[in-house]
Amino acid sequence: MFIVLLKFSENKGQASQFMEGHNEWIKRGFDEGIFLLAGSLQPNSGGGVVAHNISLADLQHRVNDDPFVAENVVSAEILEITPSKVDERLTFLLD
Repeated sequence: MFIVLLKFSENKGQASQFMEGHNEWIKRGFDEGIFLLAGSLQPNSGGGVVAHNISLADLQHRVNDDPFVAENVVSAEILEITPSKVDERLTFLLD
């Protein structure tokens, strides 16, 4: 399981120019069963995604395809977590 931090960088002002492509990238992640959660980092510092069912290498390629990353609107950091204990509603993450 992974947490992807997408923190605004020097091209933050261009976010609106690439928002449609970024939203399509997020939708594709959900449609393909990779993304579990996406949202904003507060206060207005970027966004974050929780991902699973993907290798680190494949996730890195996917993140690089985000127009926000490609156009340096955000810088990406991927954190890998190996769940060992979860709430019963999240047991699917232990598979």
